Amino acid sequence: MPYPPYNGCLARRRFFVDAVRGGVAELAGDAARHLTRVLRVEPGQRYEISDGHAAWLAEIAEARGPRVVFRAIEPVDTAELAVRITLCAALIKFDRLEWMIEKTTELGVERIQPVESARSEKGLLEASAKRAERWARIAREAAEQSRRLRAPEILPAVRLDACLAAGTGVRYRLEESAAPPLARLLARAPETGCEVRLLVGPEGGWTGEEREAAAHAGWLPASLGPRVLRAETAAIAAVAVVASAFAAFNRYNEAGEVETSKEPLPG
Repeated sequence: MPYPPYNGCLARRRFFVDAVRGGVAELAGDAARHLTRVLRVEPGQRYEISDGHAAWLAEIAEARGPRVVFRAIEPVDTAELAVRITLCAALIKFDRLEWMIEKTTELGVERIQPVESARSEKGLLEASAKRAERWARIAREAAEQSRRLRAPEILPAVRLDACLAAGTGVRYRLEESAAPPLARLLARAPETGCEVRLLVGPEGGWTGEEREAAAHAGWLPASLGPRVLRAETAAIAAVAVVASAFAAFNRYNEAGEVETSKEPLPG
C-alpha cells in the first residue's frame, strides 16, 4: 500500500537527529518543543530526518512536550556538493554576519571561520565567543530548511595570521582591485574531492600588509567582477560561484539526474 502524500502538501521539512537506531530516532529539548508547540506536529505525520550521514522519510510515532519520536520508513536521496567549501569571513557587524551564515549554509558551505582583520571593528573577536551557540543554531536551521545532510561547522574566530597559516586545498582571497575572475581560477582546480577555502575581507578591504601576508602564505587573489560589494554579499556570491563550478561533478547518472547512494534502514 503506497504511503499518502507528505502531510497533504508538497513541501517536505527536514529535521536533524543525533542518531537513528533500530529504525527509530528521537528529538528532545528545545528542538522537540519547536515541533510540538510551534509546528504542532502529530503522530502519523511524515517528515524527513537526517543523522548527518544519511536521510530518511520518517513518520512521527510520538509527539509530546519536549520529546518527539520518529519511525524511519525509507531512505531519501540527498545530493551534496562534490567540493568542500570553507568560508573564512572577516568579522563584521553581527546581524550581517548572521545573514551571511544563513545564506552560505543554504548554498552548501562546509565550514565557516570568522576572522579578525585589521579593519574589523574593535571588540568583535572577543564578543564572538558569546555568539557561538546562536550561530550554530542559525546554521542548523538553515541546513534543515535547505534539506542538507548536516549543518556546517562554525569554527571559533581567529586572527588573520592564524587563518592564513591554516588549511589545505585551493585557497582564494577575494580582492576588489585587479585580480583574475574566481570562476576562471576554479576551472583549474581538481574536479572532485577538492577543498576550496575562500577568504572574504571586511568593509574597507584589505590593508597592503594583509595582501602581502596572504600572498606569502599561498592565497591566490580572485575577483567577483568590477562592482564593490558589501562583505556579506561577496561571501554569498563567492560560495555560489564555487558551488556552481563544481555542480557538474556531483554524482549524475546517464539520464542527467543526480545519483546518491541509499543507506539501508538502520537496525
